[in-house]
Amino acid sequence: MVETQPAVGGTDEPVAMTDRGNVMVVDDQPANLKLMEDMLRQAGYRVRSFPRGRMALNAAAQHAPDLILLDINMPEMDGFEVCRHLKEDKKLSAIPVIFLSALNETEDKVRAFHAGGVDYITKPFQFEEVQARVETHMGLQRARRAERDLLKNTLNGAVRTIADLIHQTGPALGKRSDAIRDIVVHLTSQLGLDEPWQYELAAILCLIGCIALPAESFERVYGRAPNASDEEMFRAHPENGARLIAKIPRLEIVSEMIRGQQTAGGDSRPQGVAELGACILRIAVELDRWMFAGLSFDVSLRQLKAMPRGFPPEMIEALRGYSPYVAAFEVRALALRDLQVSMVTEDDIVTKDGSFMILRKGSVLNAATLEKISNFDKTRRICQPIRVQVPQTARN
Repeated sequence: MVETQPAVGGTDEPVAMTDRGNVMVVDDQPANLKLMEDMLRQAGYRVRSFPRGRMALNAAAQHAPDLILLDINMPEMDGFEVCRHLKEDKKLSAIPVIFLSALNETEDKVRAFHAGGVDYITKPFQFEEVQARVETHMGLQRARRAERDLLKNTLNGAVRTIADLIHQTGPALGKRSDAIRDIVVHLTSQLGLDEPWQYELAAILCLIGCIALPAESFERVYGRAPNASDEEMFRAHPENGARLIAKIPRLEIVSEMIRGQQTAGGDSRPQGVAELGACILRIAVELDRWMFAGLSFDVSLRQLKAMPRGFPPEMIEALRGYSPYVAAFEVRALALRDLQVSMVTEDDIVTKDGSFMILRKGSVLNAATLEKISNFDKTRRICQPIRVQVPQTARN
């Protein structure tokens, strides 16, 4: 392999002053490699080059390039096979591949596109043509990534706004959503799941259907001390929540995770992302419910293992090493101007005459609730000082 930029683990060779992206070149002819490296480096690209397809695949798995220039006729593994391997790997399938070949028949070009290539350059190649095609596909790749990041950030922003509203609607409901998210993030990390953001969003929103429950009913049923009407309302929350989330574009799978959270389970690993997410949600919710009822994490985990139908062993094993957040609080009496985001109300916040409750005890303050309190103080005055809990988060 020839490097024209510091590799991971590094060399001292210089990098082009203008970094326009990371290109991989695969060709069994050293002269072709050298020529392509020089051209791309002069254009400002970082370049890694390999004389064999298998070497390139291993290197791409460790550090994915932005684009691959791939020769077709190579020993051991030809370019078509290398490209097919790339497209079968979820982590590498989105990398654009431009084929390089002296083969100029239409049939060869068609095979290249069927294998997953995005373009085809015929040898002997000209610098201007290579540069133009590389620039075009690098630009398209950057645009796709920007669109994906924008969508992800937009969804995250919308969901977190909804999560803030959940906190305002019911303090206990918001705290439980945070706890469930914590468990789900741990599970997805331990299980090495792709696109973990989907599972995290599902965790944040999995109890949104409970906003229709009276606060007292939610706390009773979640703490496993319900009456008959509490149970009936709680059983309905996944379907209600799923219907709400299904209205948000691109969250159809998240909606199905939420819908299936009370029925998922069994010893075998679920099939499909939605079923897997529903199973993870059920594990997280049931575990958190036992802890909300007052049991320690270890005892709650034993209760989870003893539940009918059970759960896939690898998911239970993934909880090993998890420890829930335990918030240590210092209670302070503060003026309105001293309140900050993340503080928790120690008492109900009411108007000065006591005629209207603005926030319930146990509400987590955020930008929206702080503005709400401030507006009430301007119009009706609020009772001050305000007793709040100042959290200092720690692990068990």
